[in-house]
Amino acid sequence: MDPTLVYDTTLRDGTQGENISFSADEKLKIALRLDESGIQYIEGGWPGSNPRDMEFFDLAKRESFRNAKLAAFGATRRPGIAPEEDPNLQALVASQAPVVTIFGKTWRLHVEEIMDNTPMENLAMISDSVAFLKDQGREVVYDAEHFFDGYRDDREFALTTLATALNAGADFLVLCDTNGGSLPFDVEAITRDVDAYLAAPDVNPDGRAVRLGIHTHNDCGLAVANSIVAVKAGAVMVQGTINGYGERCGNADLTSIIPILCTKMSCSCLASSDLVKLKNLSRYVSEMANLVPLNTRPFVGKSAFAHKGGIHVNAIMKQPRAYEHLDPAIVGNKRRVLVSDLAGRSNVEYKARELGVDITANGHDSRKIVGAIKQLEQEGYQFDTADGSLKILLEKFTDQFEAMFDLEAFRITSEKDQDRPCSAHATVKITVAGSHEITAAEGDGPVSALDNALRKALSQFYPGLEKMRLVDFKVRVIDGREGTAARVRVLIESRDQDEIWTTIGVSEDIIEASWQALTDSFQYKLTKMHKTLKEKVA
Repeated sequence: MDPTLVYDTTLRDGTQGENISFSADEKLKIALRLDESGIQYIEGGWPGSNPRDMEFFDLAKRESFRNAKLAAFGATRRPGIAPEEDPNLQALVASQAPVVTIFGKTWRLHVEEIMDNTPMENLAMISDSVAFLKDQGREVVYDAEHFFDGYRDDREFALTTLATALNAGADFLVLCDTNGGSLPFDVEAITRDVDAYLAAPDVNPDGRAVRLGIHTHNDCGLAVANSIVAVKAGAVMVQGTINGYGERCGNADLTSIIPILCTKMSCSCLASSDLVKLKNLSRYVSEMANLVPLNTRPFVGKSAFAHKGGIHVNAIMKQPRAYEHLDPAIVGNKRRVLVSDLAGRSNVEYKARELGVDITANGHDSRKIVGAIKQLEQEGYQFDTADGSLKILLEKFTDQFEAMFDLEAFRITSEKDQDRPCSAHATVKITVAGSHEITAAEGDGPVSALDNALRKALSQFYPGLEKMRLVDFKVRVIDGREGTAARVRVLIESRDQDEIWTTIGVSEDIIEASWQALTDSFQYKLTKMHKTLKEKVA
């Protein structure tokens, strides 16, 4: 198949998702990262709708995009006015974006009942707006809003809106499943019908090139599938967002669409050198959005190539494709083997190699290690989600663990009055390299206070620790039948500029469980820093 153009709308449609907001500076950083990743079109926002998007396009004017064309988004002219008098179209031109994407109404329901407009005026709005923008020297992408719903209600009118945009000079005609309610077999059949209709001489007398695009939403969980079948049916542009962020249930997820097109359909929308950046791009956007990455996200999720069952692990050690549809390295991901009560020797041995631990050192037997791990899992530990703690545990089992600090004691006090929120104060006493250190700090809660106090104490000995931070904190009651005396499991996810890792603690006391997970997190980071330093010296 011919290459398909990727059109990213994370910075506009993606920000319509709940709890997602980017500043103009953040949008520019993401745009540059998308460009670096080989994306061909980046929709920056709607400059006629808010000051932030206007600021983004002002900032973008100072940058050079190597791979991508920047697109400004807006609507067709308003009813009853000329395009050159329309403030929205004027803002699109003023953005200086080389590509302008405008949406128009395709569904008679919207034209007549929502906008209180007439079909003839709606067609004039489409034609006038596209022609005006082409006269301004812009590449024009026409988004046919609610196209599939409009097609089902009135095929002739929906198709006429597309023909109007095409004959006015639109470079791309994008079929939008705005409500996200279409099914793949309908999308494929309708896309083929559109392609054939627009190629007919009586509809397209000038023989203009028909270049279709697809824009889908995920309200039925089918956004990726609908995008893929549209490409199969002839669409040459696919729109979507990184991680599927967007309104309601989200948009089509480009982190799934791109590798499917490249690896399953021989449709090279990105070069292999860019495809390998996909996981990092996904993580970068989730970090900028301040959202925890979804582990189960296909291709780029932490669990996408994770194996837990012993039989599976034994097989992939012999032939990875026995249980993997794709080499994870192609999208910048990696294979993970999980260790749990379902694990066998194969899991532990593979995981140890992955974590860089020689479990045969000092005469230890992997079978005994498997037994010990299963016993800990019985007590409430869950190492398939806590690689950081597992690495430390394996090193301890094999007498290879070198503690970067030791706890002597900690104390926590909390206070609350009617005028102020609850706050906590922690004091920690630790030993580092033979030196005793007592440090105190405050926090919003006991774990926050412990984190601040421990970080404050360790930073004196280990510069660079400020690059590590906690990103997620989970507490689970293991068995609620004991009430407040029940054991709890605490999982802490931490990250630095290179890696995300998870650590675990289990206890009847939530503070002690939190301390276990917290100290494992710091031990993991400091061990990594120490190893890097030794390698540099060597």
